[in-house]
Amino acid sequence: MVPSTWQRADTVPPSSHERVVENASQPAIVKHNREPFSTRRLRAPRSPAPGTPEKLRLSVLAAIDPVLRDAAVTGIVLGSPGTVAVRHDLLVDDGALRRVVVDASGVVEDALLPLEHACLSCCVREDAIPTLTRLADDGRWTDAVLALPATAEPIAVVRALEIATEPGGPLARYRLATTAAVADVDTLEEDLLGDQLCGDRGLELADDDERSVGEALAAQLEQADLVVTTGTSPTGLGLVDRLRGEGTTRTDGLHHLDAADLAALRHDPVAAERRANPLRARGADAIGGAHGPGGDRSWTLVLDSSQAFDPERLLAQVEALGTGRIRSRGVFHVANRPDSACLWDSAGGQTCIAGLGPWGEAMTGSGPRTRICVVGAGDDADAQVLRQRISDAFRTALATPGEAADGGLRWLGRDDVLAPWLGERTAV
Repeated sequence: MVPSTWQRADTVPPSSHERVVENASQPAIVKHNREPFSTRRLRAPRSPAPGTPEKLRLSVLAAIDPVLRDAAVTGIVLGSPGTVAVRHDLLVDDGALRRVVVDASGVVEDALLPLEHACLSCCVREDAIPTLTRLADDGRWTDAVLALPATAEPIAVVRALEIATEPGGPLARYRLATTAAVADVDTLEEDLLGDQLCGDRGLELADDDERSVGEALAAQLEQADLVVTTGTSPTGLGLVDRLRGEGTTRTDGLHHLDAADLAALRHDPVAAERRANPLRARGADAIGGAHGPGGDRSWTLVLDSSQAFDPERLLAQVEALGTGRIRSRGVFHVANRPDSACLWDSAGGQTCIAGLGPWGEAMTGSGPRTRICVVGAGDDADAQVLRQRISDAFRTALATPGEAADGGLRWLGRDDVLAPWLGERTAV
């Protein structure tokens, strides 16, 4: 039986990259109800035809710290007089949304709005899109920044904006420029790898928001086109580089961030969904050598196998595989449901697993695989122990080639121990 919470060991890990590949021919386990990536047909952005009127540039800004977010917004609008920023805060206890609109002249609007459901999707649908439409009608600005509530995951908002900015949409006069995340690298190691919840900081986005701060921060860093950092910690910078997606950009210092920097980029929804795909969690070989100046204690461990997990051994090994000061993300398949892709997403002492659907639909172009990318930080000796423990647990949880050879017949008539998280099997 899996306990509702696990006591996390205070382990400290080093600056290294490791890969564990099996080529064989405690966190709490909670249901994961976030859509990890979109399977709808997407197109890369195209340059406008000659003579096409210039569109307003729209960027999205995310952070886990409202003070850092507000500092970034203030710097952008003061340094770029043609820019307007819309800042939202969800007041969960009041069932309300606070909207503040600012530009270089100061506060343009400050409104408190009742929401039937104080949630991020309602915020976008009911206020952000209508407000941005109205600001475009005003004609005073060339650039707009939508600053999300602190800890908000940007991808759901960006998907809604992608649709709204299509021809004929309510935001057709805008083009999506950049999704930016702002992070303080001096606190990032604890923010990412600690076990504090968003609710512990008063930053929950709903009454039932049980996300860890690390989960919220990781999602922002992994999904952003641009990561803007403050602080100087080499380990914090190393962690940022290990998490941010392939092809993304890192800028150090808020003083380097203005509307021109945001407008210079063009959000690519195809690349964004590729980053969100858990199979493409960034591994050591995508990062290269050491990061920044000396003293970077961050590390990456990639666990990769063509074999499926044995469901019972996975449940037995989940504490060894998922605890410690780590962030891990990836996909797996299970021997008793071999054609189903499953999500692994762990941070802040919680591991979320979920079924993603048939492998061929969820992971187009890839055969079944078990791949988990683990990121951590700390001093060398304890990190070696932690990584070895995780590697051993991974190997132990895998089904052997002999066990997999019968195509799942050994599971007929047996209880599915992962059904509470993955749902009932439809076959086998």
